[in-house]
Amino acid sequence: MYELSTFYNSKEWRRLLQTLKMERVNDQGELICEYCGKPISRAYDAIGHHKTELTDENVNDADISLNPDNVAFVHHRCHNYIHNKLGHRMREVFLVYGPPLAGKGEWVKDNMEPGDLVVDMDAIWQCISAQNRYTHPNRLRQCVFEVRNALLDAVRFRRGKWQTAFVVGGYAMLSERERVCRELAARQVFVDATREECLAKLDTLPELDRSEWERYVADWFETYEAPLDL
Repeated sequence: MYELSTFYNSKEWRRLLQTLKMERVNDQGELICEYCGKPISRAYDAIGHHKTELTDENVNDADISLNPDNVAFVHHRCHNYIHNKLGHRMREVFLVYGPPLAGKGEWVKDNMEPGDLVVDMDAIWQCISAQNRYTHPNRLRQCVFEVRNALLDAVRFRRGKWQTAFVVGGYAMLSERERVCRELAARQVFVDATREECLAKLDTLPELDRSEWERYVADWFETYEAPLDL
C-alpha cells in the first residue's frame, strides 16, 4: 500500500519512469516535453506528471498511479504551469542534490516561483553574514544550522503557505538522501555534472579559494553513492 507522500520515491514508480524514458526518446535520442513540445535537455529537468491527478484516494489504483498512458514527461517549469492552469497545486518538496558547483542553485532559480521555499545552506550563510555567497565565517556556524533546522521543520510539518519547497545540498550519501526524502516526503532531483564540469565552473569564480574548492569537489565524488539498481 502506498501513501501519496511517499509514492514518488517508491521502487515501482522509479522503475516505471526509467522504462518510459527509454521507450519515449525520439530518433535523435531526445525526450520531448509533452506540454511545450521542446526537448528536455538534461535528465534532471524531466518530471513524470500524472495526467489524472494523483490523490490519497487513487494512489493505490495502479490503473492511475502506474498506468503508462497516464504519465507524461514534462519540464519542471511546465509542470508548474499545468497545475497553475488547473487552478490548484498540491504541495511538493524536492531534494535537489549533486556535486559542488554543479548548478543546483541556478536550477532552483529557473524552476521556482515567488513564494516557494528554498532551504540552501550557502544562501543561509550569505543571508545572516552579509558576506559573499561562499564565505562561511566559522563563528556563525551554530546560527546557520539552527536556521537550517527551523526551515526543515517548516517543510517537514508543512508550516506556512508555500506550495513548493526546494531543499538544496550535496547529499552524496545514499542513506542520507533516503532519510531526508522519507522525513520530508520529498522527490529527488539529481543535478548531474562531471568533475571536469565542476572544476570548469570554478575557473569562472576567482574569488573562491581554488585549492579549498578542489578539495570539496574531490570529496563529493569520492563519497558519492549512486542510487541502487531498481
